Amino acid sequence: MKAAVYEKYGLPEVLKVKEIGQPKPEDDEVLIKVRAASVNSWDWDRLTGKPFIYRLISGIYDPKLKILGADIAGEAEAVGKSVKRIKPGDHLYGDLSAGNWGGFAEYVCAKEDMLEFKPSSMTFEAAAAIPQAGVMALQSLLEKRRIRSGERLLVNGGGGGVGTFAIQMAKSFGAEVTGVDSTAKLGLMRSVGADHVIDYTKENFTKNKEQYDRIVDVVANQSVFDYRRALSNNGIYVMIGGKIFSILQAGLLGPLISGKRGWQIGLLTHKPNKDLAYINELFEAGKVKPIVDKCYQLADLPEALHRIGTGKVMGKIIIRPWQE
Repeated sequence: MKAAVYEKYGLPEVLKVKEIGQPKPEDDEVLIKVRAASVNSWDWDRLTGKPFIYRLISGIYDPKLKILGADIAGEAEAVGKSVKRIKPGDHLYGDLSAGNWGGFAEYVCAKEDMLEFKPSSMTFEAAAAIPQAGVMALQSLLEKRRIRSGERLLVNGGGGGVGTFAIQMAKSFGAEVTGVDSTAKLGLMRSVGADHVIDYTKENFTKNKEQYDRIVDVVANQSVFDYRRALSNNGIYVMIGGKIFSILQAGLLGPLISGKRGWQIGLLTHKPNKDLAYINELFEAGKVKPIVDKCYQLADLPEALHRIGTGKVMGKIIIRPWQE
């Protein structure tokens, strides 16, 4: 089978599409023919090995796992003898980040509990866009307490993969949503339901005296003390991603400053694949639509990763390992 393999850390050019042996499923695994996979910022982090802290997980000198790609959608080709609910031919999708990754290939093996059934009305490309971004978005709206109708929510990074899901989901719960992103993404945020949009190149939302009941932060590039200024009493700040300094600050200082005025400040406790069945319901009800920026073939994965690195992606980028 063909797979995009990397043997050392570096820029996307270190990836090489090679013919390698097809994996065989263990007793509790499913062999999947990958119809689509999506690119996440984690792929970039594991590819480059930067910041260095990621190498504590991926391998200090060389990457332990040679094939990136955690979000996949495809067809069950074979199942292990302990697999109970999945059979060959089923259409599935899921996040393999808690396992051995490997989605940027024609075939991959995954444990049964990492996979959810794909609705027939959902394309493989749409399904591949959901697992990490959709689950993180939903969990950020349920963190600490479920978002309520009428609450004011701000999504910092609203034009990306997580952000476009968070805006749509929050609107389905009845929230008033403000999206923050670059000038080029303002129209996209409005199109997925944002009531208000802010161009971060022209305005810093932490300094305009507006306050929000919940802030979902995908890009975290300011101090938690700045974000606290934009929180109403009893407000919730959930950091999903961003600069290492901001992440460490939220993790270490968040609990210490959360008691004042009822604030709750901290990092998202991400539970991979949890709530995918509920996201299926939202999709089938027309309340959530994955936003796909562009689809690439496997050979063009380096170009796709470079595009991720620019921060200009609107929604999600999809890789198709098979040319069909």
